[in-house]
Amino acid sequence: MEPWRNRPNNEIVRKVVGELGASLQGHPLAEQARYRLQKWNDPVAKLERKRKRTNAVLTFWLVLITIFGTLAVFGFTGVLDTWAAVGGTIGAAVPGLLAVRSGFKLRELTATRQRLALSPPPPPRPPLPAHISSARVPMEKLHTAEDAMAELLRQLDSPALTTMPAESVQHARQTALEASSAIRAVSGQLQAVERARDTAPHLERAQLVEGVRVLRIQLADGVDRYCALVAEAGKALAVSTQFQDPREVLDDATDHLAGLASAMRDVSGYSAH
Repeated sequence: MEPWRNRPNNEIVRKVVGELGASLQGHPLAEQARYRLQKWNDPVAKLERKRKRTNAVLTFWLVLITIFGTLAVFGFTGVLDTWAAVGGTIGAAVPGLLAVRSGFKLRELTATRQRLALSPPPPPRPPLPAHISSARVPMEKLHTAEDAMAELLRQLDSPALTTMPAESVQHARQTALEASSAIRAVSGQLQAVERARDTAPHLERAQLVEGVRVLRIQLADGVDRYCALVAEAGKALAVSTQFQDPREVLDDATDHLAGLASAMRDVSGYSAH
């Protein structure tokens, strides 16, 4: 017990989590939990939850307007005293302004939902490599970068951002998809060579070991460059809030993405067509 007690707590936690994740990989319950989490984080599902909340708030303000409006009508018609007319008018004015604000927000969310409904949904991402594969860490990093890129492009495609043409955002989204697909092709090659290395006779493993090393470097470099382009998309969004034109920044990032996709396709032989 003494050596176990002397270990740093974070190291113990990482070991337990790693072993637990490895044991649950491919398990039906783990896959179901992952599917439910992806469904909950889906942009369309998030947008629908926001729309429902805004609709509920709007309904609440309308109910208050109806109550105070009725009170004001009774006051002006003499059914109730003057205080009812004054209080009802003031009481209806405040939720009236808030209702107008909620109505505009609901209209904007509805327009965004219609725009998402017209755009094709992104293809489902393949599962991550096994924990023992050297492709696991780069692909985890790519998943995180893809989520960040999707959110940035969604923000750049907002109706409030009138300086960013929809064509530029769509081009960037398509190019990012091609780049990530090319990176995944290299990851697939790396995993295949790793399996060949593990099953090959000892005397024939040297060349396969070197192939794994080269592919691992190429994969890590591709993911790092993709992350750098996510940063460029973030700069484009930041520039858009500073009354500058973000198109130049996003177009440069898109050009770099296209170059990355082309380079990774040359490495892997992947073709999007």
